[in-house]
Amino acid sequence: MTLFTHLSPADDIRSIRRAGIRARSRDHDGRAGVFCLPVMPSYQLTHQWGRELHRRGGRRTMVAVDFRLPDDEPVLVGRYNRRHVELASAEAAVLIAGCEDARGYEVFVPRAIGAREIHRVRGVNRVTGWRYMPDAHGRFPCPCCLERGEYGSAKIRKKAESRGY
Repeated sequence: MTLFTHLSPADDIRSIRRAGIRARSRDHDGRAGVFCLPVMPSYQLTHQWGRELHRRGGRRTMVAVDFRLPDDEPVLVGRYNRRHVELASAEAAVLIAGCEDARGYEVFVPRAIGAREIHRVRGVNRVTGWRYMPDAHGRFPCPCCLERGEYGSAKIRKKAESRGY
C-alpha cells in the first residue's frame, strides 16, 4: 500500500472524515478524481502545492489528508502542465521520488477516496511550496493563466499589455 497526501481546505475536515475525499477535480480529459502526491522524505516536495493552492483558492488553513492506495491501482502521473501517463500507484511514487526536480508533478486518482482509506488528517505549513510555477522567481507570470478578480491580476495584465504580450 502506497501512502499519498491530498491538500484540502480545513473547512472540509468533518466531511472528509465522515465520507472521504470527493472526486471534485478534473484531469485534462475531464474525468473526475482527486489530485495528490506520494508522501516522500522531503516535506517540501510532498507539500509543494500548498502555497499555490492557498493563494489561488483563498483558503486560510490547509490540511493534509494522508491515504493509502493499493500498489497496483492505476493512477495518472505527470507535470501539471503536460499530459499525464497511466501507471500503478507504486510506480508513480517511484517515478516522482526518482526525479531530479520533482516540483510541479502531480498524481491524479480517477475516483473518490473512501473514508476507510484515509490514514490521518494533519495540519501543514502554509509557506511551503512555489507560486505560479516552479522556478517562477525572476519570470513574469503568464496573464492568461490568471483568473479575473484574482489579487494583483489586473496589474499583471496591464504590465503584460505594455510589454506587447
